[in-house]
Amino acid sequence: MRDGDWVAETGADIRGVLKVMVDAGWLPGGAAVVGTGSMWEFVAVGGVTEGGDDVQAAPDVLYDVASLTKVMATWPLAGSAAAEGILSLDTPLGRYVAGGPYAGGEVTARQILTHTSRLNPVAWLECYVGTDRDLAESILSEPLEEEGYRYIDRGFILLGLILERLLDTPLDLAVSTLWNATGMTATTYGPLPRSPAVAPTECRIPGAAPVWGVVHDEAAGLMGGVAGHAGVFSTAIDLGAYARELLRSASGEEGCLLPPRYVRQSWRPAVRVADGVSRGLGWLVGDDGVVYHHGYTGTSLVLQPETGRYVGLLTNAVHFGRSRTGLDDLRAAVRACFGD
Repeated sequence: MRDGDWVAETGADIRGVLKVMVDAGWLPGGAAVVGTGSMWEFVAVGGVTEGGDDVQAAPDVLYDVASLTKVMATWPLAGSAAAEGILSLDTPLGRYVAGGPYAGGEVTARQILTHTSRLNPVAWLECYVGTDRDLAESILSEPLEEEGYRYIDRGFILLGLILERLLDTPLDLAVSTLWNATGMTATTYGPLPRSPAVAPTECRIPGAAPVWGVVHDEAAGLMGGVAGHAGVFSTAIDLGAYARELLRSASGEEGCLLPPRYVRQSWRPAVRVADGVSRGLGWLVGDDGVVYHHGYTGTSLVLQPETGRYVGLLTNAVHFGRSRTGLDDLRAAVRACFGD
């Protein structure tokens, strides 16, 4: 299928599924970007709040991207730091934190990126509230779990903290330099003003206001909204700009901002996680060569390096509760668009 036809048909498919979900009351609305090469098209359906017909979803509305933070902030910073010799992906992270030895000090950045770190898979940080110990030290001090693949937020929390040390810069400021160079002028960590330009997430207590402009993830909230695993807000426009830069970097195009070798390595299977799917460095890698990542709030970024095609999806599916009805079907519809 020609690229122009693919962009148009994929946009129409996503628009159709989003409309079904909005009409069914499963989510307020959503936005998406569909593109390849110099072509892109935006989709926006519904509103940003319940009954928010007067506040329409749009390509420039900011959404809490949840775990897309892992591949939009921590993963690119780790790759750049590794390329500059600041971070080694295979050096035990305990060596970067004074005061050891630590029970988990042998964990490496590569293991975190592939979710094989053996760190505690429970991300709750409440047990550290009110203590005097540094968070990175606390995480490293806990005994490791059994070997194997587990999707672990705590690893990206730790890696974000390590990067702040090595770069001597807060995580949000360090990654903003990369985002600005990519043209992602809206992407940011929160908090953000509560406004129609920001989609709220979950209403956790009936009769109270929803989480709006502050991170939905509780662990990131305890960290002030800036963490290696969650906390980023972005738009469909910026998600498209990021997808383009990723594909440029993977191809080694002149002037690319991310280390091409690191991007290509990240998009190769490293650990088998399910039938037809492996984990690379940070990213999920399908046997068909499609790479992707999801965010709990209802977001996704899907790329096909061989064709240069991509889809960025932003919704606040969690707005009506954590069941997120229909989200799996929406993601499956997006994924199916790369089958031609």
